[in-house]
Amino acid sequence: MNIRDLEYLIALSEHKHFRKAAESCFVSQPTLSGQIKKLEDELGVSLLERTSRRVLFTDAGLNLVAQAQKVLLEVKVLTELASQQGESMSGPLHIGFIPTVGPYLLPLIIPMFRESFPDLELFLHEAQTSQLTHLLEEGKLDCILLAAVKETESFIELPLYDEPMVVAVPDTHPWAEKTEMDMASLHGETLLMLGDGHCLRDQAMGFCFAAGANEDGRFKATSLETLRNMVAAGSGITLLPQLATPKERSRDGVCYIKVHDPIPTRLITLCYRPGSPLRTRYEKIATEIKDRMVTYFEQ
Repeated sequence: MNIRDLEYLIALSEHKHFRKAAESCFVSQPTLSGQIKKLEDELGVSLLERTSRRVLFTDAGLNLVAQAQKVLLEVKVLTELASQQGESMSGPLHIGFIPTVGPYLLPLIIPMFRESFPDLELFLHEAQTSQLTHLLEEGKLDCILLAAVKETESFIELPLYDEPMVVAVPDTHPWAEKTEMDMASLHGETLLMLGDGHCLRDQAMGFCFAAGANEDGRFKATSLETLRNMVAAGSGITLLPQLATPKERSRDGVCYIKVHDPIPTRLITLCYRPGSPLRTRYEKIATEIKDRMVTYFEQ
């Protein structure tokens, strides 16, 4: 038994398909199948119920998958400990980010990373909050960048910046000439929102409901760009995080209005596992991001 065999087993448990599992491990299907069979022979138990239609794990197989995940996480900790003994800002770094943060934050910080930490090899992964926290728990990601929510409370959270939200309206809207407004102005209004699974949806809805606004139930966007385009088409108004808006007050048929009393904001954090020995690495990265964002919001 070796670490690679456990990786094959976990991949198979995730994909429930030999070919897809093999592709995810960058090996041929016969290689993966052979190693799984070898693992069964070595342990003397059947890990799978082999059928022509799908992959089913036996109880013994499910138990082994759970234990294998723990083993691989401990292997990762060992690797991080070794890295800590050398240069902490070198080697691979797998960073996860949510879709409402990554596309707007990464262009600001990736060039900075390359300059400040040239020996870091970055691997970037975009997914929704629930997926990212799961991948971080399993050790498949080193750290994640996302808005602080209940799901992140079990991790170490390093605050990066508070991001205000602004109201986006069509340039033909009666509010289009406004530069600022208070949240109470949204009372009785109906706003376009992101679909389920986006933490920004819950955060924005919280502020809107508190102000007496409602959600437009006829449409749920899959991305901020879809929301923006719907606003530009005159289909409604919405709240957008400031980083996702241009510096100009108006562009491409959309006007952006600052909001106060209260200012709707979300806290963006860097999260990592409490047991990771690379605390210094993440603190350095968080400091760089914080400094960069202070400069950005002051511009």
